Amino acid sequence: MTTPATDPQAEAWEQDGVRLEIDGDVALVTLCQPKRRNAQSPAMWRALSAAGRALPGAVRVVVLRAEGVSFSAGLDRAMFTPEGLPGERNFIQLAAAEDKDLDDTIAGFQEAFTWWRRPDLISIAAVQGHAVGAGFQLALACDLRVVAEDVRFSMKETSLGLVPDLAGTKPLTELVGYARALEICATGRWVGAQEAVATGMANLAVPAAELDGAVRDLAAALLAAPRNAVIETKALLQGAGARSYDEQRSAERVAQARRMRDLAGIGD
Repeated sequence: MTTPATDPQAEAWEQDGVRLEIDGDVALVTLCQPKRRNAQSPAMWRALSAAGRALPGAVRVVVLRAEGVSFSAGLDRAMFTPEGLPGERNFIQLAAAEDKDLDDTIAGFQEAFTWWRRPDLISIAAVQGHAVGAGFQLALACDLRVVAEDVRFSMKETSLGLVPDLAGTKPLTELVGYARALEICATGRWVGAQEAVATGMANLAVPAAELDGAVRDLAAALLAAPRNAVIETKALLQGAGARSYDEQRSAERVAQARRMRDLAGIGD
């Protein structure tokens, strides 16, 4: 049975657009401001970071989903107005900050996008409708993506004179390659479900009505294997890009020795 998060701050997170629920070894993180098309704000990012820190140790799979017709319309444009968002610095105030202050602030924003690839978890983004800018990068933050056939990704930051700075450039480049990543970011064009699957950006595309069911099936398949074997495999794959062929073979041997000894009951 799905239960709400027990953290005393969970109600405040929901007011900021993030709901956390726990269903055994699966955590459900829901963007829950559909009337605003789940536009993102620093408050939402703080809530996402806190939700990641609050996950029980038993959680193995995290599903990121969103209510409404759009996954996320991206950064709340109110950040660019003189009034800004209540309690937050607007664009001009951030731009005027000292170098370290600005760097620390952006690093804090990025925390909402980094914990999804923790080695002890597998994260799945269930994406429907628009996933723009920060929304696109939040989907890219996850290990896997299942998309509805109506999905439309776009990296709009460059069109606004900015760069994607929420940890999305590396996973995008790893998924689709440098040339296509550059073209997608520099033009800000739309990427639909068919292209997302064909280029490896998405694992699967399904009709919108089947999105939740497809994600549940994928989560169940991921949970079928022993946890430690999945953790070791994920670590091998995450590090493969930075290793030579021989270094990767060595990493495989070391990981397999740990698994064999663990299964035999003679590990550390």
